Amino acid sequence: MTKSTYTAENIQVLEGLEPVRKRPGMYIGSTDERGLHHLVWEVLDNAIDEAMAGHADTVRLRVHEDGSVSVADNGRGIPTGIHAKTGLSTVETVLTVLHAGGKFDPGAYKVSGGLHGVGISVVNALSTRVEVTVHQDGQEHFVAFDYGTPVAPLRVVGESALTGTTVRFWPDGKIMETTEFQFDTIAKRIRQQAFLTKGVTLSLIDERTAVPRAVQYAFEGGITSYVRHLNEGLMTLSPIMHFEGEEEDVQVEVAMQYTGEYRPFLSSFANNIRTQGGGTHLTGFGMGLTRTINKYGTDKGLLKEKDPKFTREDIEEGLTAIVSVKVSEPQFEGQTKDKLGNSNVRSVVDKVVRDALYMYLDEHPKVGESIINKVALATRARLAARAARETVMRKGALEGGGLPGKLADCSSKDPAECELYIVEGDSAGGTAKQGRDRATQAILPLRGKILNTEDTRLERMVTSEEVKNLVIAFGTGIAESFTIEKLRYGKVIIMTDADVDGAHIRTLLLTLLYRHFPELITHGNVYIAQPPLYRLSKGKQTWYAMTDAEKEDIRTRENVVSDNIQRYKGLGEMNADQLWETTLNPENRTLLQVQIEDAEQADHIFHVLMGNDVGVRRKFIQTHADKAELDI
Repeated sequence: MTKSTYTAENIQVLEGLEPVRKRPGMYIGSTDERGLHHLVWEVLDNAIDEAMAGHADTVRLRVHEDGSVSVADNGRGIPTGIHAKTGLSTVETVLTVLHAGGKFDPGAYKVSGGLHGVGISVVNALSTRVEVTVHQDGQEHFVAFDYGTPVAPLRVVGESALTGTTVRFWPDGKIMETTEFQFDTIAKRIRQQAFLTKGVTLSLIDERTAVPRAVQYAFEGGITSYVRHLNEGLMTLSPIMHFEGEEEDVQVEVAMQYTGEYRPFLSSFANNIRTQGGGTHLTGFGMGLTRTINKYGTDKGLLKEKDPKFTREDIEEGLTAIVSVKVSEPQFEGQTKDKLGNSNVRSVVDKVVRDALYMYLDEHPKVGESIINKVALATRARLAARAARETVMRKGALEGGGLPGKLADCSSKDPAECELYIVEGDSAGGTAKQGRDRATQAILPLRGKILNTEDTRLERMVTSEEVKNLVIAFGTGIAESFTIEKLRYGKVIIMTDADVDGAHIRTLLLTLLYRHFPELITHGNVYIAQPPLYRLSKGKQTWYAMTDAEKEDIRTRENVVSDNIQRYKGLGEMNADQLWETTLNPENRTLLQVQIEDAEQADHIFHVLMGNDVGVRRKFIQTHADKAELDI
């Protein structure tokens, strides 16, 4: 065995912006579409910081014809003077030096979303070109960068009565997997920022179409308007309650409203940055909410001593809430700012919610009584669900008993290599059982369409044979007994027919997983199989096509006559070896991983498509009817 040398020459020192180009995922999370849009958010956050500081009231975004994006604000403008340490203009410094920015100086920004001083420089590092225009002190300044390097020093190009900064960038297609910006994705983001920054107008124009698309948002109601927007079309059980408070340099703002839904929708923000992982502010909100509702119910005689105490789960049922905090020195987990970690924020939010909510309920006793009644109903449902679950458990259906009879399990016991295929119907299940790798692939056939769990309480769910079989197979338990560490399979793969019924069954399964096993999705355990639609053959050669376009491409390229082309109407029509070759074999198959990119949008879509409100669903169908693909 030859030992390789390891000397000082092996140690690389990456200077300037090279670390970003070398490991972009460390700075923007990924290089896919999500990472691409993260570049926009980094520039947008700087403009929003100016607005939060009270120096800007307008932010304009534009997707240009050539695919570049510009963000313009009417704030103070990035300082243009020479920076003492770098000898460059401050504009060039913040664009080319990591960890250089005004967010480290409390005199520049009391609160901000950009904290590490790497945002705008990361955008510069991952772009082929960046152009910065600063309007300041009666002058218009300009500087351009190619691949992170200034083309020429910052210069004055004219006079200007305006103030503010415009940043335009062209993402580097050699680093980013895609450079195609999505109008709807950016529009959702600026609408969210407009809700969170009342009094500020945000606009977006997309010049890539013959008739430019444009939106503009401004909400004087702030997060109260946000809650109203989220609950549009839902049955509401209370007015929108709005609270504000400040302690220990932590500004707290909460807007909340109860609806007739079974699930809560809680969204948290720190310095206008959405914290999808929650954090101490959301924990503090839950603590304050739980204590206040229990205390109010007891004080007013609505909650008797013998009655069970309300849990946080009971109290949050049907609640839509926005929790927004502003913190001078927030501690985020990573540059992508997914979770807030400041320990003092928990107690501040807890106190603000307790004081303000109790006072509100005391002044609005009818609202208080309505909320207590709603929560009491949720408590009874929780206890009934627990009793039903325990009854089933005693029968050995959920825990301690054998696996479902229809489950063809794999021989391996290592979850990391085990896969569970959820298959539509006995016919497809039989084919899959014959074609699988028995060592690592388990097959669970479903009989027909499973229960729609969108508006179904747990006590009814556990009586469904198909749902019970899935819970048993997962091994995780459900609801209060759920434990992700007990998951028996590293991959849970939905494999249904490529027709309308298959799509419906897939949606029903995704509804169950999203509503009752969300951790499987957030941990990256859920996938959708992609079986082929067509099999084309010519002599001894065979091709498979996923789409009509792919079929036509193969047919034309390989000169395949129509009479040899087979259209699979279902998985059961495939032979075991064909199913293995196309859909089961890890070396050949295509799997789509299920991810939650926008929790707000996902929650809304599941409610519209699978909920009990027929009117909302009808409106959705009418709006999107022209996009439907009919298989006639």
